[in-house]
Amino acid sequence: MNDIKIIELYFKRDTRAISETKNKYGNYCFTIANNVLSNFEDSEECLNDTLFYSWNTIPPTKPNILRLFLAKIARNLAFNKFKAKTAKKRGNGQIELVLDELNECITDNTDFLDEIIAKELGETINKFLLNLSTKERNVFCRRYFFVEPIASIAKRYNLTENNVKVILSRIRNKLKEYLIKEGYFYE
Repeated sequence: MNDIKIIELYFKRDTRAISETKNKYGNYCFTIANNVLSNFEDSEECLNDTLFYSWNTIPPTKPNILRLFLAKIARNLAFNKFKAKTAKKRGNGQIELVLDELNECITDNTDFLDEIIAKELGETINKFLLNLSTKERNVFCRRYFFVEPIASIAKRYNLTENNVKVILSRIRNKLKEYLIKEGYFYE
């Protein structure tokens, strides 16, 4: 079933919308959650929560791209679950590595928790990404949005792991310079 018909089912409050969403995007959402959580049960729970959340938000929300809408929900739920599970102890999953890598150019000791500034920062990062090559943009998003392991990215793009690390390092440095230029950080 195509996305338009699935969204129509949500708007009609037809419960088939959930099963159709799970059939089409269940594995996709599970993979996103599992990249963050590295735990089958927690990732399954995130998938179910994603389906529940989509049921509660469509309508009134009408996603332009259902796949990305679901990805964002799954990713945010997985990050929230990760934060909750690691509040008392730290794990050794990919998320720790990703946060450490991004810490070079985005620190949390400023008041970026404010929604308006966070939204502006997101828009600025999106503008930055548009200036990257398609390959660089894909590698960056796979690592920092989908929290994909470096080995997986290397395999997907037929690169060595070291090459992926170098690409990511260069992009982070460019991003830091860009954010400084845009006034988000000062050296």
